[in-house]
Amino acid sequence: MRTIRLAGALAVLLAMVLAGSASARNGVSGTPTATPIVLSDSSLEALTTTVGGATVLPTTRTVAHWFGTTLNPDNRSTYGYNMVGADPYDCTGAACSTTIQADITPVNVNLDGMTFSGSDVVAATLASPLFALNDYGSTPAATVPGAFPDLPGLTRGPGGALSPGDAGISLQLEDATMRAQFDKTGASPYHVILSPSVGPAVTINVPRNQGTLIASGRGVIGAEIDIGWWSSQINNLETTADPTHLAIYLTNQVFLYQGNDPTVCCVFGYHGTKATGNGGGSGNSNGNAPVQTFAWASYIQPGFYSRPSGGSDWAVQDIHAVSHEISEWADDPFDNNTVEPWLTPTALQYGCTGLLETGDPVFGVGFAMGANSFFQDASPDGTISYDGSFHPEDEVFLPWFMRTAPNTSSEPTQSPSPNVGRYSLMGDLNAFPVFRVPAPGC
Repeated sequence: MRTIRLAGALAVLLAMVLAGSASARNGVSGTPTATPIVLSDSSLEALTTTVGGATVLPTTRTVAHWFGTTLNPDNRSTYGYNMVGADPYDCTGAACSTTIQADITPVNVNLDGMTFSGSDVVAATLASPLFALNDYGSTPAATVPGAFPDLPGLTRGPGGALSPGDAGISLQLEDATMRAQFDKTGASPYHVILSPSVGPAVTINVPRNQGTLIASGRGVIGAEIDIGWWSSQINNLETTADPTHLAIYLTNQVFLYQGNDPTVCCVFGYHGTKATGNGGGSGNSNGNAPVQTFAWASYIQPGFYSRPSGGSDWAVQDIHAVSHEISEWADDPFDNNTVEPWLTPTALQYGCTGLLETGDPVFGVGFAMGANSFFQDASPDGTISYDGSFHPEDEVFLPWFMRTAPNTSSEPTQSPSPNVGRYSLMGDLNAFPVFRVPAPGC
């Protein structure tokens, strides 16, 4: 973690942030009653996390899911896991297609005189690849390393073939991801579909001692809130959620700090589970206690993380965080899928971890998909980080975690490879060698 420093050269930028924030911009409005902390790009670390966890019950009172096992040849251990949808290895015909309702709750946040409107990013989220249909046969742009791990890193590069097996077929993002993960592309009846339902917005007023305003080096302002306090607010909202649906709590430019330290920034999403009786179910449930799954994530405005003209963290904007959490929810809905520990040079912030978190290894790596006409505005400093597309994150597949080689479970790579199948949705378009082979240990 890095310490935030407010350099003297940023004084003009800070004045620009304060002057420009009196009017609404991209769902953020108001006049700050406290001076925002301007974050240097070196201290603007992006993180996600998980919350909760529950013992899986043989219950129909949760999202549709299936259980599988895989032998890891590296440590000769067999790992069990639960995933959303139908069992791709044991379903037939129409039974292979699963539709889960996604209940979206916009969350409007008030902090230090500013309003960060989750309501204002609902239309963009619904129009994004998360719910709209697109052709995943190819993409116009994808992340390349740049000078990674030095700056500029994770920059925009050329696109190309993405999921050729599904070329010409209109799909949602998670559907395309799951179909590629289990090589169920083309004419396969296998689908995992999210049906969005937008509920009434809720408003959360953040006390002065639980949050602060922050701004990027390009002048894009955000709300930064203590993760413990914020999690308690989300837990309160969950009490009215339907456990057979995915509950999504959608915010705009809201970030969390950890350890009661605002300089430890920023978490912009998590997924979790809440179960009756702490995962054991109530005494009279007969094994059918409700298990609620949920995700919170922020829509991220261009220019907060993403630098101008396809520069560093190019893909960390718009739905990047939401796509991360939905994909991780689908592959680990109950937060209890563990794997042999892994560590990659692209995700050192997560350390050595044994969690099956499909987005963490490829954090910040993404591609362009769909036309984005929302919030395509220059940053307050006049620079342009938007490019007219949405930016989903790449997602790592189960065989990568299970050290499976060759990988005969997933869609083949775009070009022939010794391991046959791809280890992430982007396949050959993911330029990091660590995702062309099974996961490294630590």
